[in-house]
Amino acid sequence: MNTRGIILEGHSNAGKTSLLRALKRYHANDEDSESSIVVLGEHYSQVLQNVQGKLVRLSREQHLELLNSRVEMLESLNDWANYLGPWRRKSRGLFFILERFHLNHRVAFPDFDDTEITSIEKRLSDLGARCVLLTISPEIVEERIKSRNLAEWEGKSIQEVEKACKELLEAQDALRTHAGKSLTPTLEINTDDKHWDEYARMIMEDSDFR
Repeated sequence: MNTRGIILEGHSNAGKTSLLRALKRYHANDEDSESSIVVLGEHYSQVLQNVQGKLVRLSREQHLELLNSRVEMLESLNDWANYLGPWRRKSRGLFFILERFHLNHRVAFPDFDDTEITSIEKRLSDLGARCVLLTISPEIVEERIKSRNLAEWEGKSIQEVEKACKELLEAQDALRTHAGKSLTPTLEINTDDKHWDEYARMIMEDSDFR
């Protein structure tokens, strides 16, 4: 196999962007790592998109088309590496990171037949992908959602804050449930402590991934 990759899933405020940066740092400092790396943030794959300043929710068909196109890109790169023949990880291997991908789809469209997203997950697994689901404990949800922009929460009522916390935990539970249905192997990491570099090391040095 010429490829391996990480798919970062989780609700907003769980730390996907912080872990993505830590993974890139780890990979850059590993002398034996792949020379080629593809990193696609959530704007290249999520269901809800900011299009020309307006929030647009993709339909199920549109989102499947989007995910298929991203996987096809990775498959094409892998096919090229295979065509070139014998290889070393550093010279011809490909490492990729995707943010908000198949679990984002499953949660957004839970009542539809999952045959197509299951097919995408199988292809991701064939490309050496592993999913990392980032979660936070109920006790720190309020602290975490306020940490990104404290000014945004000034003047908000207790009820509004409680509603936001409840929605986050419900979305997190939905991600966890759908991770159990996915064909892509998933590791759940609690990010309460924000030890991003340690999480990255744990993921990248896992014997099943290396």
